[in-house]
Amino acid sequence: MNISKIHFELSERKILLRLFDLVFIAISLFFVSSIFNFDYFEIRKENWTWLLLLAGYVTVFGSIFELYDLQKSSKLETVISSIFLTTSVTVLFYLLTPYLTPSLPENRIQILYFFLAIIVSLFLWRIIYINFISAPRFYKNVLLVGEISTIETIVDAFKKSDPNYKIVGFVNCETTHEDSVRYKGIPEYKPSEIMEVIKKENISEVVVASYNSETITQRIYADLMLLLESGFPIKEYTQVYEDISYRVPVQFVGKDFYKYFPFSRNNKNKLYLAYRRLFDVLLSILGILISTLFLPLVLIGNLIGNRGPLFYSQERVGKNGKPFKIFKYRSMVTNAEANGAVWAKKNDTRITAFGRFLRGSRLDELPQFINILKGDMSIIGPRPERPMFVRELSQIIPFYETRHIVKPGLTGWAQVKARYGATIDDSLVKLQYDLYYIKHRGFFLDFSIILKTLSTVIFFRGQ
Repeated sequence: MNISKIHFELSERKILLRLFDLVFIAISLFFVSSIFNFDYFEIRKENWTWLLLLAGYVTVFGSIFELYDLQKSSKLETVISSIFLTTSVTVLFYLLTPYLTPSLPENRIQILYFFLAIIVSLFLWRIIYINFISAPRFYKNVLLVGEISTIETIVDAFKKSDPNYKIVGFVNCETTHEDSVRYKGIPEYKPSEIMEVIKKENISEVVVASYNSETITQRIYADLMLLLESGFPIKEYTQVYEDISYRVPVQFVGKDFYKYFPFSRNNKNKLYLAYRRLFDVLLSILGILISTLFLPLVLIGNLIGNRGPLFYSQERVGKNGKPFKIFKYRSMVTNAEANGAVWAKKNDTRITAFGRFLRGSRLDELPQFINILKGDMSIIGPRPERPMFVRELSQIIPFYETRHIVKPGLTGWAQVKARYGATIDDSLVKLQYDLYYIKHRGFFLDFSIILKTLSTVIFFRGQ
């Protein structure tokens, strides 16, 4: 079957955003230097390092200020602040590195030209992206084949993860529930209509979302085989779920779990593990030194707003289930758990006014650099949980103990991607992100987490 509809994959849209940011900036600077009396930044082959450094600044600061967040980039009103912050900090750092960049111009108005050239080019490319690349004409139309019991969860997860991934209908292969159960969110089609729907709705992909392969009838199986043999994309739902949401859907994994957990080879890679330990030691030493700069502020704030001990320690579960004592600045009232341990929650009344600032800025985590230096924790990894909550969650959530095969971290994939974990459902989502990190961890993912952590701190999203 011919696939006539054009669509852009998640990774392709991220590459397009980054690539054309740089292309538009280069064109804009070339235009300004040609039309106006602008000689601060002239694009010539002798000055290629200037452009390379500018590209690096835009890419790094764009990642920190969420310029490449696909949810934000799909709406102009949500991406404007990212454009302004990225441009401002990029220009500031560019001006502050004169040994690597052009000498400061005598005519200071040229700095304004430089700033406007970058911000206008980013703004113009985002308008084009929103009206063309992110427009409905480029949505990927998908047909879901599966069981009615899992349809709603999967549809909601895909919709939240990628607005351009549009499930236009589903085929229910649970014949026993044909009359008793219905899902009203998207159109339902009969198994005999698969070929017709693919042509009529311009379907680009079929996703098979069957928890039990026995429910797939012979008729559906024959049609899927025919599509596969003609080169039509057919994917398994856990694969798609992981690719677009960046988490492992453990709630859909059954007795064949070993197929879904080919964990990253870096978990046994001696070179990677040595780099991680060196990175942890160097960064924890730097973190402890930086902590001393904030110590006067924390001491005064604790004296006025907390009125009690500055530090507190608590038992947490580490690698291979081994318990250890974690150190933090106290952010709750004294004797916060006089009636027993309870889940912390958003807007918890036990958190003091200064404690809320410590959590929002992540300053309460600074003492954990001591844990990292000792080797109990790493900079990046799943957040360590308390033993009693681990016992409780492992009884309810499948594969929960699996997160302990690596060291817990000061920050992690779940911390930068998920909301505050105050319920069982929140813990499930965080576990999905943790397992994704364990499955895919490497240099690039670690770097991405560091950048997103900086975004969390800058936008005061710590909890």
